[in-house]
Amino acid sequence: MKVVKLEDIIGSDNEVDGGNWVSRRLLLKKDNMGYSVNDTIIRAGTETHIWYQNHLESVYCIEGEGEVETLSDNKIHPITADTLYALDQNDEHLLRAKRDMRMICVFNPPLSGREVHDENGVYPVDED
Repeated sequence: MKVVKLEDIIGSDNEVDGGNWVSRRLLLKKDNMGYSVNDTIIRAGTETHIWYQNHLESVYCIEGEGEVETLSDNKIHPITADTLYALDQNDEHLLRAKRDMRMICVFNPPLSGREVHDENGVYPVDED
């Protein structure tokens, strides 16, 4: 069994600051669960272009307020606490935070830990 405390992740190598967001990587590829789990803060007033071409992601908002705009249809989806959205089609989207949003993010395949979005909003695939 594995037990991870957020307080042990904050300030460690498993906390990644992407500018518009800070992601605390709780479970990673090396944990051999088949998925990874992040506790991520999306900073208020930001807009982040994301297009996970190599990953599927489910996101559960536990605090804050914002929206996701799917770029294939320009539909805006309001996001508040107790809302989950799943990017089940590798959806290219814009994530906007009106207030700081705290999100629990699950990735498949799992992240290795240090990923940040490239110029197209993509996380690279881990070939290992």
